[in-house]
Amino acid sequence: MHLLLRALDVVERLGNKLPHPFWLFVILSGVLALASWGLSAAGVSALNPATGKAIEAKNLLSAEGVRMMVTDAVKSYTSFPPLGTILVVMLGVAVAERSGLLAAVLRSGVSKVSPRWVTFALAFTGMVSHVASDAAYVVLIPLGALAFRAVGRSPILGIVVAFVSISAGYDASPLITPTDAILSGLTTAAAQTIDPAYSVTPLANYFFSLASSLVLAVVITLVTEKILARRAEEMPVDDDAEEDDLGSLQLTRQERRGLLAALIALAVFVVALVLAVLPASSPLRGKGGSIVESPLLTSVSIFLALGFLAAGWAYGKVAGTVTSSRDIPGFMAHGFREMAPILVLFFAISQFLAYFKWTGIGEIIAVDGAGLLKSAGVSGPVIMLGILVVVTLVNLIVTSGSAQWALIGPVFVPMLMLLDIPPETTQALYRIADSCTNAITPMSPYFVMALGFLQRYRRSAGIGTLFSMTVPLSFALLIVWTLLFFVFWAFGIPLGPGAPVR
Repeated sequence: MHLLLRALDVVERLGNKLPHPFWLFVILSGVLALASWGLSAAGVSALNPATGKAIEAKNLLSAEGVRMMVTDAVKSYTSFPPLGTILVVMLGVAVAERSGLLAAVLRSGVSKVSPRWVTFALAFTGMVSHVASDAAYVVLIPLGALAFRAVGRSPILGIVVAFVSISAGYDASPLITPTDAILSGLTTAAAQTIDPAYSVTPLANYFFSLASSLVLAVVITLVTEKILARRAEEMPVDDDAEEDDLGSLQLTRQERRGLLAALIALAVFVVALVLAVLPASSPLRGKGGSIVESPLLTSVSIFLALGFLAAGWAYGKVAGTVTSSRDIPGFMAHGFREMAPILVLFFAISQFLAYFKWTGIGEIIAVDGAGLLKSAGVSGPVIMLGILVVVTLVNLIVTSGSAQWALIGPVFVPMLMLLDIPPETTQALYRIADSCTNAITPMSPYFVMALGFLQRYRRSAGIGTLFSMTVPLSFALLIVWTLLFFVFWAFGIPLGPGAPVR
């Protein structure tokens, strides 16, 4: 344990020296420009086996390259696949969040639960909470402490279960989340370097994500009850720790009525949508009446936004948090303000990816990498395990999921496509590697946040305290989640609608 803590200290110091992700992509763009100049001068090229066309490295510092960077800057940003999708989804999610619906759902998920089921209830609520993105940390971690304390158990254990459920299981949820929209957009952009017509929808990994949320909740429950519960007994709460208001965990009568109204509104919306899709001639279907390749799935972001909007508005009207129709645009505007850091980061990412695509370096790496793996006779599962290990280690330092996928997706997605591994499968692998180590790296700001909540109950707690509680869960989730992926792979279970695993 001492060696592990020292290793984490090194990771923390190195990670703290990294610039903000915005500047990281600016720096990478500069490095890319220099690399493109060198590779172009050396005449580096490759033959794309998918199209039969030669790919030559192009110099970003040439007159043509400079013109591209200047004239395409706005287009590269506004046509960035995740941008429109995430903005549309957030229109609805912001209403659900600002009306209080999401917080009420999370509170209802852990209230009135028997001591026997409180761990599983909190863990699965953590999976559901991913629909609230990073706001889930702020809401659910203190609620986890309250839930455990309400049934006479250690609030420290409740904090750990809530934190790990949100962070280590970040890319698993029984619901469609904003993360699905971001990842699918980035995967689409990467896949289109090989097939310009390829499209990955936010539902591409839904079946896998749904199964993962249930399996991970069970794993968290078992590890917590069999291992961590005993360790928590060795960490008593400070005698003078503040008593929390356990009543804040319970929903008021008005909030319960609001949840019922939201459920009814969502049910009506879903039924109306199903009825609209049923006719074979429905405009929401694709060619030949297809559901898989249809506006319903390719433009699912608008339907997700409408669903969140309907549920959030209905909840707010009954709970009293929405007093007039003017509140709704205000909620949406507030949601966009919270999205501002991501929108700024997206500008830097979109320019880097546009440069990367224009130079052809990504395609060359993908083609040569795929050719090298084929000639070495490396099988698909071995390649996928290698990617899991690499991304899991990178995630210890680069904890921003969208930034990390924007960096490595343009290489891994095309390379695996040339090895007959679909982009949706590569994205599912990334979900695992991007999540599990979130709970053990001090580089994550939410690790520090969870430690702060923990110190409310035990002032002497430090990084090592939280790490010692999260590491068994983190590695258990990594192992089981990887095995679940290979179950999908072995039996050919689709990862989502129209998304075969192989």
